[in-house]
Amino acid sequence: MKVFGICGSPRAGGTDYAVNYALGLLKEKGCETRYFTVRGKAINFCIHCDYCMREKKGCVHKDALIEFYDGMLWADGVIFGTPCYQGALSGQTKTLMDRCRAILAKDPLILKGKVGMGLAVGGDRCGGQELALQTINNFYIVNEMYPAGGGSFGANLGGTLWSHDKGKDGVAADEDGLRTVRKTAKRFYDM
Repeated sequence: MKVFGICGSPRAGGTDYAVNYALGLLKEKGCETRYFTVRGKAINFCIHCDYCMREKKGCVHKDALIEFYDGMLWADGVIFGTPCYQGALSGQTKTLMDRCRAILAKDPLILKGKVGMGLAVGGDRCGGQELALQTINNFYIVNEMYPAGGGSFGANLGGTLWSHDKGKDGVAADEDGLRTVRKTAKRFYDM
C-alpha cells in the first residue's frame, strides 16, 4: 500500500508530528509512504477560473502543488492532517482540497476507490477537531474515496489530538489522542 501523508499546517509542530506518527505506524506494516507539508510553500487559492475544466492541463497556477498532485495520484491511501483554526480545518488544508479540481478535471474518477484518513490537532480538547474531520471525510466522499474512521468509543471520525498549545510536545504527550490515531490507522490499513 502506498500512503501519502499531508500536513496542512504552516508551522512545524503538532500536526507534523501527528501525520508522521501515523505514517510511521503504517511503515511498520510495510506501507510505502510519502509526506507533503504546506509549510514554507507558496500555494495559491483556487480562483475557480475553469482553466482546468477547459484545458484539461492541470491548474492555471504553477506553484508548489505539483508535488502534492503527484502524491495524490501515486497513493492508494491519503492522510490529511490539519490544525484547527477557528473551530475547523486550516485554510491551507482547504486550499489543497479545492485545488484538487485540477486533477479531477482531467479524470473525475482519479481518486475513486482510494482510502482516506483524517487527523485534526486542536489547541483545546474540543477545539474543532470533529468539524475538521467531517470536512476532510466529506472531501473523501465527494471524490468517491473511502473515509476511514477509528470506530466507536473514541475515534469515530478519525484521529483527534490535543496539543495544549505546546505543538509537537503537546501532541506527543496526548496519549488519548495518539490512541485515536492508532485506532484510525489500523482501520485505514485494514480497508
